[in-house]
Amino acid sequence: MIASVRGVVAAIAPDSAVIEVGGVGLAVQCAPGTLAGLKAGAEARLATSLVVREDSLTLYGFADDDEKHLFELLQTASGVGPRLAQAVLAVHQPEAVRRAISAGDIAALTRVPGIGKKGAERLVLELRDRIGAVSTGPDGVAGALTGGWQEQVRQGVVALGWSAQQADQAVAAVAESLDGETPPVPILLRQAIRLLGRTR
Repeated sequence: MIASVRGVVAAIAPDSAVIEVGGVGLAVQCAPGTLAGLKAGAEARLATSLVVREDSLTLYGFADDDEKHLFELLQTASGVGPRLAQAVLAVHQPEAVRRAISAGDIAALTRVPGIGKKGAERLVLELRDRIGAVSTGPDGVAGALTGGWQEQVRQGVVALGWSAQQADQAVAAVAESLDGETPPVPILLRQAIRLLGRTR
C-alpha cells in the first residue's frame, strides 16, 4: 500500500498530477481542491490511496490524511467506487461531508454528480454510525470531539483494548492539550495511549 508520496510536482492536469519520487513519475488522481494547492516544480506531499483493479492500478492523492480516510470510508458504502468517492470530496470539504451524512442532509449529498436521492439515502443509512464526530453548526455548542483525527485516534485506542468511554476521555484530553497546528495521527495516538497508561 502506498500511503503517501513526497516529491517534485512534474506536471498538473485537470484531474491529476505527476509527482517525481526517486526518479519515477507517479500519476496521482486528485480532486480540484488538492490540485489547487500544488505548484509545478515545487515539492509536495500527498496522502495517497492505491486502488487495485484487475486491469489497472490507480493512485488517488489528497491534501491530508483526513481526506484520504474519508475517501476510503465512502467506498465501504454499497455502490460507491473511487471515482464517486472523489467526486464527493471535489464538491464538499470533509467536514461538510461528515455533517451531511450525520444529519441526513440528502440535498447536500445529491449536489454531487452521480449521487441521486436513493444513493444519498444509502450513504446516510450505511455510514451515519461510522462517519466519526462532526463539528457543530452555528449554534455554537461545541461537541466533545470535532474533526477527523479524533475518530482515527479513538478507533486506534479501542483496537488496543481500552473501552469506548476511556477512548473518548483520552481523545478529549488530547484535544484540550493541542495548541496551534494538529500533529499527525500516530503522534496523537501515542499521546492518548500515554494518558491512558496513567489511568490503568
